[in-house]
Amino acid sequence: MIRIAPAGRVLAVAAAASLALTACGGGSGDTSAQQSESGAPSAAASSAPAKGDGTLTLGTVLPQTGSLAFLGPPEFAGVDQAVKEINEAGGVLGKPINKVHTDSGDTTTNIASQSVDKLLAQKVDAIIGAASSSVSESIIDKITGSGVVQFSPANTSDKFSTISDNGLYFRTAPPDKLQGRVLGDLIAADGNDTIGILAMQDSYGSGLADQIKTTAEGAGATVVERVDYDPKAPEFSADVSKIKAKNPKAIVLIGFEEGAKVVAELVKQGLTTDKVKWYMVDGNMSNTNYLKMPKGTLKGVKGTIPGAEAPEDFRKKLQAINAGLKDYTYAAESYDAANLIALAAEAAKDDTGKSIAAKLPEVSKGGEKCKSFKECADLLKAGKDIDYDGVSGPIEFNDAGDPAVATIGVYEYGDDNKYPGKALEYRTGKIEG
Repeated sequence: MIRIAPAGRVLAVAAAASLALTACGGGSGDTSAQQSESGAPSAAASSAPAKGDGTLTLGTVLPQTGSLAFLGPPEFAGVDQAVKEINEAGGVLGKPINKVHTDSGDTTTNIASQSVDKLLAQKVDAIIGAASSSVSESIIDKITGSGVVQFSPANTSDKFSTISDNGLYFRTAPPDKLQGRVLGDLIAADGNDTIGILAMQDSYGSGLADQIKTTAEGAGATVVERVDYDPKAPEFSADVSKIKAKNPKAIVLIGFEEGAKVVAELVKQGLTTDKVKWYMVDGNMSNTNYLKMPKGTLKGVKGTIPGAEAPEDFRKKLQAINAGLKDYTYAAESYDAANLIALAAEAAKDDTGKSIAAKLPEVSKGGEKCKSFKECADLLKAGKDIDYDGVSGPIEFNDAGDPAVATIGVYEYGDDNKYPGKALEYRTGKIEG
């Protein structure tokens, strides 16, 4: 069940900070699949369970290439910043932690599976990723079947709330049932009684489209046409034509990088934003994907992104990691994922995946509140129970490994085809399950 609190307009960063906050899709210079931070070379692929050796090793399977590559830089930067702070605070179990970055690619490649093999060969204890829900589905059995924690900062598919994972899958992004409800409510509240949906055909796109349809129609609107398209298609003229034929007042675009081609086709067929209201989601909300389009192409387009606004001081830290950052989506969730894994290992006094998984719910709720690895680790060393509240929010895992409380930000594009860092509003919800 999800309960969504009344929307509140954000007037300042301080106001945003007072809400119940939590996350949900080239990072640093260290992005080689062959090299760990300690310089250890890659070994042959192995599916044997990782064994605790007293050194926590984090792997990442995040997008350096593929349809979600724009999400890679902030996610890698978030992990890198956390690892930097953890090691500056003395590391985990008295030793610096290692990190090994790899590419997830997307569902058109086998890159993610190959990356997981490399990480398991290097005996990682936990893997942060993937960003794409469909990519995570393709590798979850290999990761969790090896006794390694899989922790995604960006998976939002509802499937992960019930997926078989040996108790080893967690995420800081909320399920799409929350984002879908927020966006469906928003579309109906904006006065749109007829809606067309263009959604990529995978677990993320179809699941989110289902929830938006249910919510919008529950609020009195009608989805007059829905097209689940092949994201690998060379063009989308036929898909857009089906939507145009039903003359909706609003069009919802659910996809990844291919969304730029869909937008171009909407414009080509006369479905511009001055005639039809467009709405987007976290997978295609980007400050880089639409910059080559004519000025004002996306003006007024609204979209939702799970998670709280990244604070200015946090953004400055990430800029020091990667000066070229343009998007910050899921950076906080990636940072919190690394911190939570490290704290769980510290609490368990063991770096094995199963020990980490057993302690993740415990360090996320119920104890003395703390907001950084050092602060929390010091409390653990003093024998205290802790409750880590991160940059992305309070997190507090439920039995499914989902954050129990989540925030969705509503953003709007300007004339420059970018959306500002500050949301129009945040809507918070409690997820029970």
